[in-house]
Amino acid sequence: MKEIKVPELAESITEGTVAEWLVKEGDSVEKGDAILELETDKVNVEVNADASGVISELLVEEGDDVEVGDTVAKIDENGEGGGSSEAEEDSGQKEESEQQEESSDDGKQESSKDSQEEASEKQEDTKDDSKQDPNKDIVASPAARKKARELGIDLRDVKPNDPLGRIRPEDVEAAANQSKEDKGSKDSKKESKKSKKSEEKSSEKTEFEKPVEREKMSRRRQTISKRLVEAQQTAAMLTTFNEVDMTAVMNLRQERKDQFLQKHDVKLGFMSFFTKAVVGALKEFPLLNAEIQGDEIVKKKFYDIGMAVSTDEGLVVPVVRDADRLGFAGIEKEIGRLGKRARDKELALDELQGGSFTITNGGIFGSMLSTPILNAPQVGILGMHNIQKRAMVMPDDSIEVRPMMYIALSYDHRIVDGKEAVQFLVRIKEMLEDPYNLLLEG
Repeated sequence: MKEIKVPELAESITEGTVAEWLVKEGDSVEKGDAILELETDKVNVEVNADASGVISELLVEEGDDVEVGDTVAKIDENGEGGGSSEAEEDSGQKEESEQQEESSDDGKQESSKDSQEEASEKQEDTKDDSKQDPNKDIVASPAARKKARELGIDLRDVKPNDPLGRIRPEDVEAAANQSKEDKGSKDSKKESKKSKKSEEKSSEKTEFEKPVEREKMSRRRQTISKRLVEAQQTAAMLTTFNEVDMTAVMNLRQERKDQFLQKHDVKLGFMSFFTKAVVGALKEFPLLNAEIQGDEIVKKKFYDIGMAVSTDEGLVVPVVRDADRLGFAGIEKEIGRLGKRARDKELALDELQGGSFTITNGGIFGSMLSTPILNAPQVGILGMHNIQKRAMVMPDDSIEVRPMMYIALSYDHRIVDGKEAVQFLVRIKEMLEDPYNLLLEG
């Protein structure tokens, strides 16, 4: 019998929730087949079978929380769909029948119960030798070996009471009872842990006189909630605002969109302009591309920009690696690829880790203004918002209708001063209002 355990997922992930069983008891599986989908803090991962055989038992249910190393299922490597115990019983009956026929032909049919048991024990010993049983070198009586097979006990785990080290049936039974006690103790501890969690959750519930609907938070939503609260509690977070005249960017996109699409097979969107502007501003204000580790400031010399993506299960932030080395087309393609993988729940852990700065676009949902929360341990996040036409006073005092966007920068005031934050946002504004330089530099 092979146990299927929750594998090591990632350095920062130690537990998950059973999202969906992909098999049921009695199903045949091959080694490497996905049998379970596990929801973790960041992504959904599949747990694969370590061996080929038949699923004999599912030990956890959908919605249960499991930790790395927990056994979630058992596979019978010798099973055939209908169950291993039945197959073994049929095989035993067949062998016994053959033996009786041979004994009859030779005229050696036994008549007493004792002689039948002795023959059975000898038969079992011969069977052990033919299968190259790893326990065959252990000194044990035939009856003890038979008892061990019936109870599923490994003779190497049995402690003999015989002074000469010979294992007897009563030693096997004692080992089986001890194994049951150990399993019961583990189950009791696990049940106690679940009960404690259940009590903690129930103590937080509020009863209502009017109808309500309760829905368990997904593991990802729980993690998002926890980390957003931690970010607000551990960072000296502050937000500064500015506004950008998007006329030049929109005109440039209108001029180049067909040519860009034909050449690169991807549309020219706003995100590539903002990403390029952010990278340029980060090079001028490196503290916004840093993080705090203990009493040290770690200034990053790379530009891995996180892009917040909304999914049905919550916000995820896949990372565009080395954005400073990508052109507009490269950025647009990578954003499109990561966005699709996020919505299809196919993101890998390494695609979510290690960003140095984040951009979030609430404007696609109609947001006019917001204060983004830091994606710790990063110390800066840029918020984009909806584009609205507004009457603006021009340098010659004339009034024109312009497409305007509010932008917000949330930053960690522990290492970023207000002056740097404001200048960082002003620099982004300047680059977006003169995007031709961005295209040339890009």
